[in-house]
Amino acid sequence: MKIDISTKNMTLDEPLRIFIEDKIGGLDHLIGNDKGQAKVEVGMPSKHHRSGDIFSAEVNLSLGGKLLRATCTHEDLRNAITDVKDELQVQIKKFKEKTTERRARKYRA
Repeated sequence: MKIDISTKNMTLDEPLRIFIEDKIGGLDHLIGNDKGQAKVEVGMPSKHHRSGDIFSAEVNLSLGGKLLRATCTHEDLRNAITDVKDELQVQIKKFKEKTTERRARKYRA
């Protein structure tokens, strides 16, 4: 899977890039190695939160002509990335179930 990472209102350091690639790249076993393209955006929605730093993570995953999208905001950036990965896992499983159901119905008829 190809992963494009962009940031908003922050800089991307090497450990964070590796963490994102490990978490989002870990979805390869669900979708197949070369079938998807993920666009990941991490950062701070704005620089002026009074209650402290709030981080957001958003992933747009192109899969078989379908776009799966997951977003999450959290006080810790790594937790936001993990939550987005978990949400995408659920969406990928639902997508795969739908496609296998359609194939099964097609052959029953």
